[in-house]
This record gives sequence, C-alpha cells and structure tokens, in this order.
Amino acid sequence: MAGSLNKVQLIGRLGADPEIKQMVNGKSVARLSIATSQSWKDKSSGERKEKTEWHRVVIFNEGLVNVVQQYVKKGANVYVEGQLSTRKWKDETSGQDKYSTEIVLQGYNSSLTMLDSRANSNSSNLVSENKSSLPNENLNQDSSDLDDEIPF
Repeated sequence: MAGSLNKVQLIGRLGADPEIKQMVNGKSVARLSIATSQSWKDKSSGERKEKTEWHRVVIFNEGLVNVVQQYVKKGANVYVEGQLSTRKWKDETSGQDKYSTEIVLQGYNSSLTMLDSRANSNSSNLVSENKSSLPNENLNQDSSDLDDEIPF
C-alpha cells in the first residue's frame, strides 16, 4: 500500500452540552456527542423513516476547547473534521477489555465549524487548530493580495 488516510468529516447536531475536563497534565479536553441522521421513504408503506447515528468527538487542542466551552451548546449544528481513534479500556465492574472509537480533533488537519447563524454574530464561525478566520475578513481583501499566497 502506497499510503493511507484516516480522515472523518461530519455535519451534525450536539445531543448535549460539551463536557470539558482537565487532564493530569493540566490541559483541558472537550468531549462532544454529535448526532447525524438520514431519512427515507419506505417503499412498501410510504411511511417516512429516520435513522440517527451518535458519534463521540474528543478535542485536545486548547484553543478549540476554549471556543467549544464558550460558544457551542446542546442543539448546535457543527461541522467537524478529524481522525478516527480506537482506545482500549477495562470495565471496572466486569474487568473485561472494552473498546471505544472516537473522532479526535488534534493536530494540523483538524477543524470545527459552527454552522448555526446565531453563532455568526461577531465571533468566528470557522475555527481550526492551524488557523482561525472571520468569514467577512476574506471578502474585504483585494483579489491581487490572494494571488501572492498561492504556493505554486
């Protein structure tokens, strides 16, 4: 295999307020529970059906954790981009090994975008670990300025 790719992109709604915790190293971590849904019309009955999937998202970047803590609440519509990670842990009651698969936002290629219009007041609606930009900031730039930033 020449290479591999571990990338997850989700658009969904938070099922609960973000959970912010302190790690032993003193840094904060945010945990989100995001729901994605699909709906269809049942061919035999004509009835509308819906299926919801729940996704665990863990954010390790301190800047993103601060934004999540201040601006993201239950019901918020968000876009997240990160990597799948499976961790192993022991169940305290049975002593059996358990596994949890999560979407981790950490490192250069992770991002969080708040999609709700109510979050677009004067705050940033695009926040990523490697950049933060206001949506109107780019509209005010002269197009000739943008040509200088193209790396090829």
